[in-house]
Amino acid sequence: MKMAENPTQNIHEYLAEFDDIPGTLVYTAARARRGYWINQFAMSMMKPENRERFKKDERAYLDEWDISEEGKQALLRRDYNALLKLGGNVYYLSKLFSADGIPFAEACSTMTDMTWPEYRQMMLDGGRSPEGNRSIRENLAAAAAAAQKN
Repeated sequence: MKMAENPTQNIHEYLAEFDDIPGTLVYTAARARRGYWINQFAMSMMKPENRERFKKDERAYLDEWDISEEGKQALLRRDYNALLKLGGNVYYLSKLFSADGIPFAEACSTMTDMTWPEYRQMMLDGGRSPEGNRSIRENLAAAAAAAQKN
């Protein structure tokens, strides 16, 4: 991010830079507004009576919320990547992980291309390397340069 270098940078240009981080969705105000009802639903899982109602008939419980059909389907599938794109916040969604009896780290593993044991080992080994995970544009430029050499 270059906000400090260019204090007159347009806020929309600045926010667009967040989309250049591979595999990362930065939780912005726009995402928060989009995912408001998904997050409100997730927070409702904190109450035992709501968890019971949800477990009894997930679809009926979701239909009580002003969540898009796309959001409801993602919740029913437990497609956390789709939910993040729809504005879900991982810390709110953790209430759903918990209601399903899934530890936070195990649920996070479902958002990667790794199995839970692979993800756990990667984290125990110090986490994901920052190499290749800093900029989508830089990765594309490097791949194009490598292709031209061949």
